[in-house]
Amino acid sequence: MATEKLRCCANFLENSKHHFAMIALQFGYAGMNIISKVSLNRGMSHYVLVVYRHAFATAVVAPFALIFERKAQPRITFSIFMQIFILALLGPVIDQNFYYAGLKLTSPTFSCALSNVLPAMTFVMAVLCRMEKINMKKVRCQAKVVGTLVTVAGALLMTLYKGPVVGMFWNKQALHHRQINSNATSATSSDKDWFIGSIFLIIASLAWSCLFVLQAKAIETYKNHQLSLTFLICFMGTLQAIAVTFVMERKPSVWTIGWDMNLLAAAYAGIVTSSISYYVQGLVIKKKGPVFATAFSPLMMIIVAIMGFLILAEQIFLGGVLGAILIIIGLYSVLWGKHKELVENKVTEDIPLSLKGVQVDENPGSLTDQKFDSNKFSSHVINVPIPEDPTKVNNINQRSQE
Repeated sequence: MATEKLRCCANFLENSKHHFAMIALQFGYAGMNIISKVSLNRGMSHYVLVVYRHAFATAVVAPFALIFERKAQPRITFSIFMQIFILALLGPVIDQNFYYAGLKLTSPTFSCALSNVLPAMTFVMAVLCRMEKINMKKVRCQAKVVGTLVTVAGALLMTLYKGPVVGMFWNKQALHHRQINSNATSATSSDKDWFIGSIFLIIASLAWSCLFVLQAKAIETYKNHQLSLTFLICFMGTLQAIAVTFVMERKPSVWTIGWDMNLLAAAYAGIVTSSISYYVQGLVIKKKGPVFATAFSPLMMIIVAIMGFLILAEQIFLGGVLGAILIIIGLYSVLWGKHKELVENKVTEDIPLSLKGVQVDENPGSLTDQKFDSNKFSSHVINVPIPEDPTKVNNINQRSQE
């Protein structure tokens, strides 16, 4: 009994490790949003933040890539160099600069809510690149499509509808104090800045979805050198971010950083949400695909809402609670569809090759030769009579020789 329990526990951990990895990454991303918001509000340039972030990431990943993946490095051809160059441009430069700009003009909860269009964008990009196939006759495809739509609907509900404040554990005096702080904060942000910030966040999500799809292609080359790929992306992204910063920021004082929140934001973002997340994200994409990896992004919004209440004393509104419920339902639907797809693919791979080309019919006097289909075992059937008498076999062989 003890051995069976240990075996079941080991199987559970083996089957759930990708889920736990993506959930842990969402906690890391949530912390980055809170810390980066505080740093940006204190006047740090988001261009400089991106540079320092990837400088930290490069310094952290480089030793591990050098120690563990020194041998049999893939040869960097022009096409591979362009893949790495575009990955660095999409992730470290376009996505993060636009995301930080949108975060500065809006709020952490709003930024996370709007970034939940990422699974839908990635699903569409994967379909266009023929990495995902849609067959609406199958329930699993319907679940992925409906789950994506429900997830986006939940994010929009949290964004567009606030509703009354949900009272939970705080008293009326604390609630009144937080309402005053919330009104003062909202008054400082104009509708124009909010709209521009929303556009920035949408562009960042589009760039991030393209990164997921292109990263799945690059992993085919660096399937045994994930750390090396992470190092190359971070290093190339640092160089590109430095060039962008020199163009956009003309004051030398913006590069100044001390032992303060700015250093913490850059170090945390570089170590946790760049080096570690790129590596873990690449492993998950290699095994589960890009849609599975992005399906967990709605959890970040829920985590940020909770952390914002506990750390920044933000309020929780009814719209946020209802939107979170929709997001959980949509997330479960997408994951259920992906699970069914993996099960079907595994069943198809486990079928012996002899059965994929030849199937014995229930009628013992015939041999069914068919073209294999994962859903149906009845196509292109050719019935060949099998003689029961051995002498008939010899006669058939003699005629074939003649």
